[in-house]
Amino acid sequence: MQASLFLIPVTLGDTPHHKVLPEYNREIILQIKHFIVENVRTARRFLKKTDPSIVIDELTFYELNKHTSPEQVSGYLSPLSRGEHVGVISEAGCPAIADPGADVVAIAQKKKYPVVPLVGPSSLLLALMASGFNGQSFAFHGYLPIDPTERVQMIKKLEGRIYSENQTQLFIETPYRNNKLIEELIRTCRPSTKLCIASDITCEEEYIQTRPVKDWTNKIPDLNKKPTIFLVYK
Repeated sequence: MQASLFLIPVTLGDTPHHKVLPEYNREIILQIKHFIVENVRTARRFLKKTDPSIVIDELTFYELNKHTSPEQVSGYLSPLSRGEHVGVISEAGCPAIADPGADVVAIAQKKKYPVVPLVGPSSLLLALMASGFNGQSFAFHGYLPIDPTERVQMIKKLEGRIYSENQTQLFIETPYRNNKLIEELIRTCRPSTKLCIASDITCEEEYIQTRPVKDWTNKIPDLNKKPTIFLVYK
């Protein structure tokens, strides 16, 4: 197999690997000795759960975060020039989707290295699938502004796109601020606008509910510190 950059999905929580990750992923992982990761410790743990026979000390890890320069990333990909595979592992879900992995992929594409995405769970797509919202046209916006005034303005802007473009809007929040965001959505959005809250996807406490905004009043679940996707649509 030609040396490739493999994008390796991980579980979205403590979900057993066999429930969400194909056996083929394990076969590929066993062929890789170089990994670009967000967090070395969690990456090591993930690999050991994937296959206990993996000898972690024989692997090389390159840490990737918002401070990693393009020059460093380019160096991380040097094993590909020697005919060795490189794997990218994010903290949760699929690499390069709402995480720094996209920068690695962009450089690999520019250098004409093969990029191979492996199958695995994406909280964004799973939430959209279960929401009942428009899956033909949607947009993910990451985190909303922290400033209260700017946040309200953004919520109104996104709600406007629902009605003007018939487009589903997705966004996330720092988990400890989830409950506050729901309250702001209830105060800001039209009563008839639909809000889907998707939390702990694929995990034991998975929660996915879609209701008009007015129906969420006094029925807000406690989502403190729980990974959550928020979706709004008409």
